[in-house]
Amino acid sequence: MNGVEIHVEVAPALHLFVPSARRAGATPLGTDGVSTLGHVIESLGVPLTEVGALVVDGHAVPVSHIPKAGETVRVRPVERPQQVPGAPLRFLLDVHLGTLARRLRLLGVDAAYESTDIGDPALAARSAAEKRVMLSRDRGLLRRRELWAGAFVYSTRPDDQLHDVLDRFAPALRPWTRCTACNGMLREATKDEVAAQLKHGTQRSYDVFAQCADCGRAYWKGAHHDQLEAIVERALAEHG
Repeated sequence: MNGVEIHVEVAPALHLFVPSARRAGATPLGTDGVSTLGHVIESLGVPLTEVGALVVDGHAVPVSHIPKAGETVRVRPVERPQQVPGAPLRFLLDVHLGTLARRLRLLGVDAAYESTDIGDPALAARSAAEKRVMLSRDRGLLRRRELWAGAFVYSTRPDDQLHDVLDRFAPALRPWTRCTACNGMLREATKDEVAAQLKHGTQRSYDVFAQCADCGRAYWKGAHHDQLEAIVERALAEHG
């Protein structure tokens, strides 16, 4: 098979996906002459979920473009805020992103989460069936064609993860409206309605409660409220 040589320049925002030798401007790359540009970019280690424009010799091309000898390809990151057309913006997180899921729910963002490892095929199928953006640090998962949409979570720190997702997708924030345990919607509740979940001290000290309409879990401004309030205030100040 006769191959062709092209030159590929990967944007700095995507450098973590490629070897160090690919981070110094446009570098030569041999291709087989028949694979699409999307396949070529993925073969370098860059998930297509992270790719915005593909610019060949100054002109934007689709991922289906077949590279020709001598072309120079510039791989750009997704533009922010990223638009996800065709469905309400909502997310699906894999088993490794539980803290991020709870913080998104705290802010009122629809964030489904799998607390057990159900496998990449099942996650991708749920993403497609429910039209949810798959959030993961698993590049293999993000390469699955059946995904509705996906995004790589760049950091391992929950604070940075939350900032990145909010910056990238700019979801509407409605704090204190979702259950952090199951993603259901909260409603106001009386003390009598949630009495079975309250210890004696809580019954004596608190009068304002909410309850999840799906799982029934009760919420009140307990010992950790100040910490949660700080997360909410920061998110609203930076992304609200």
